[in-house]
Amino acid sequence: MAFLEERDPGKDGTAFEGTQVTGVGTASGGAPARDQDTAFRELPHQSRWVLEALAGHYGPRTWYQRNEPLVELIQTILAQHTSDLNAERAFAELWKTFGGWEAIARSEVGEIEEAIRSGGLARQKAPRIKAVLQEVEARRGGFDLDFLKQVSFEEALEWLTSLNGVGPKTARCVLLFSLGFPCIPVDTHVHRVARRLALIGEKTTAEAAHRILEDAVGPEDAYRFHVYLIEHGRQVCKAPRPRCQLCPLQEACPSRVP
Repeated sequence: MAFLEERDPGKDGTAFEGTQVTGVGTASGGAPARDQDTAFRELPHQSRWVLEALAGHYGPRTWYQRNEPLVELIQTILAQHTSDLNAERAFAELWKTFGGWEAIARSEVGEIEEAIRSGGLARQKAPRIKAVLQEVEARRGGFDLDFLKQVSFEEALEWLTSLNGVGPKTARCVLLFSLGFPCIPVDTHVHRVARRLALIGEKTTAEAAHRILEDAVGPEDAYRFHVYLIEHGRQVCKAPRPRCQLCPLQEACPSRVP
């Protein structure tokens, strides 16, 4: 699988290109008609329209390496059921307390729990972090995960998800944000927005949605699609009350609230 090309991050942590991508839809430039249900079943076509419409609304996004792989893995564990900001603060405190992976792996679970308490669910996350670090060290003889860039996406995904407590979404966060594999982690925002747009079925699980969306979106667009759906889910397509009047997709969205 091809890797995404790195760019320098912008001020907010997202790299910006020089020009803004405009939305596309019908031949006249508008959105697909609301009664064209077939458009929502033709996923590659519909995902392309969604991508370009959101690009026109939010501006360009270009991949950059957010963290080293093991940092991304531990921060993603810390981010479960809390905000990225809380996870970053908890990780900073974890690193300040121990100063390195080896020290964390050899510490008591209670010490890790105390260090990450600000991130929430510390009692559940502390033993998971310790176990993951110990397993990585046992398998690799150290804590460097850069070897994953030398194998295929499927091999890298299998290796990460074989770690106890690492699921497909967490693994894909590492593969996308650290190693540049073009994949789509499906978090709560991506899952919600994709369901409302009928890109996936109403009963499609987040785990099943990974493959469906990755098949519908080309590798070159995987990163942009992921970050746009997260941004849209946070700002406009909120749960439980979407702000449909502000949505650039409202003309074609089958879930639009009048």
